[in-house]
Amino acid sequence: MEKMWSGRFAQDASSLLEHFNASIMFDQKLYREDIEGSIAHAQMLCAQGILTAQELASIEEGMAQVLSEIESGKFEWKIGDEDLHMAIEKRLTTIIGDAGKKLHTARSRNDQVALDFRRYVLRKNSEIALAIKTVMRTIVDIAREHATTLLPGMTHLQHAQPINFGFHMLAYATMLKRDIERFESSIARNNVSPIGCAALAGTPHNINREMTAKLLNFDSVSINCLDTVSDRDFALEILFNISTLMMHISRLSEEIILWSSYEFRFVELSDEYSTGSSIMPQKKNPDVPELLRGKTGRVYGNLMGLLTVMKGLPLAYNKDTQEDKEGVFDSVETAEISLEILREALKTMTIKKENMANACKLGHLSATDLADYLVEHCGVPFREAHFITGKAVARAETLGIDLSEIEYKELHAIDERIKEDVIRYLSIEHSMNARTSQGGTAEVRTLEQIIYFDHYLQEIQ
Repeated sequence: MEKMWSGRFAQDASSLLEHFNASIMFDQKLYREDIEGSIAHAQMLCAQGILTAQELASIEEGMAQVLSEIESGKFEWKIGDEDLHMAIEKRLTTIIGDAGKKLHTARSRNDQVALDFRRYVLRKNSEIALAIKTVMRTIVDIAREHATTLLPGMTHLQHAQPINFGFHMLAYATMLKRDIERFESSIARNNVSPIGCAALAGTPHNINREMTAKLLNFDSVSINCLDTVSDRDFALEILFNISTLMMHISRLSEEIILWSSYEFRFVELSDEYSTGSSIMPQKKNPDVPELLRGKTGRVYGNLMGLLTVMKGLPLAYNKDTQEDKEGVFDSVETAEISLEILREALKTMTIKKENMANACKLGHLSATDLADYLVEHCGVPFREAHFITGKAVARAETLGIDLSEIEYKELHAIDERIKEDVIRYLSIEHSMNARTSQGGTAEVRTLEQIIYFDHYLQEIQ
């Protein structure tokens, strides 16, 4: 099969090279970006007098037919065409003749692929940000229902202080907000047009890069052509953004896995989003959060793969850069389905409030409240209060009860400065609602955070 670049060569490429060199098996995903970019390029060439109005009309009509053939499944993708750019241009030329051969004037596959891939990544940054928003909405709705549902807050996976389940879930909403901001920041930073840079040094043709950028909704054109054709920072950014997003999803997944175990029994996943065992009939496995946790490693691998590809490339374009797409495509698809199934799993998950409340009676969660009481109401220095509280916890342990259940006489025997009103401060509900500092777990503060996220979600619609 004759290549568009074959004039220099006396021998045909081997079939082995064709398979090794080709990207058409996966880069056809960029067909819409390629066609739209080519039409904008043709319109600019016409405006500059490089193409006639008739040639432009032929290109536009031919591209419309190519697009229809691709979307209807009639387009024949051939490995000998190497990539989608060659395949589409060759088909266009077959349809409209010599006008198709003029389309590649003042451009190279180097800036063409940079254009297509950049526009795909920009679009996916936006789509993923919107998908995160839907998960955030689900999380905020759960938080609204559970602003008074007691939950043991933990550090080191040990019971620490009582919080409410809504407050805990809003921690994940906050993570997702940062994720959205990262995707949006990437759009703003990378929305620059590479087309017109040609192979690496620009073109002698009288082109108008600003016009093409405007037609394709870019904010501006790139500054330096040598950098532009070999730049894949935008691809690395979306891989990093997805990796960070999946890290947050994995942390939530880990907690759901723990919470759904018999040791916790805080939540139960819907039958729709659980699986069973091939040998143990009683099993109900949390496969959704486990897979989400596992897929996080997969997207990390894609990020590290492209970082490794890019780390030693001299300027400008190198064929190594062809390895940029499959990892991005895979990570994008992983993020999209992960967000969708996480949202549905959360929406259908049962929250077991009583089990959470009972767990708050283990681990002496109000110990800090006793120390704070001694400081505020008895004038005891904090370090001494810490020691006295430790003795109170030890006494509760001896009695086989939680500190929140201890009687006043036991505390008074430890330190005579402790007054009877201390019992109110040891209540788990009081402890949770005492934390009224900004951003805290008290119901009033949790409701403030819910209102904040409600406003945020409205603003980004």
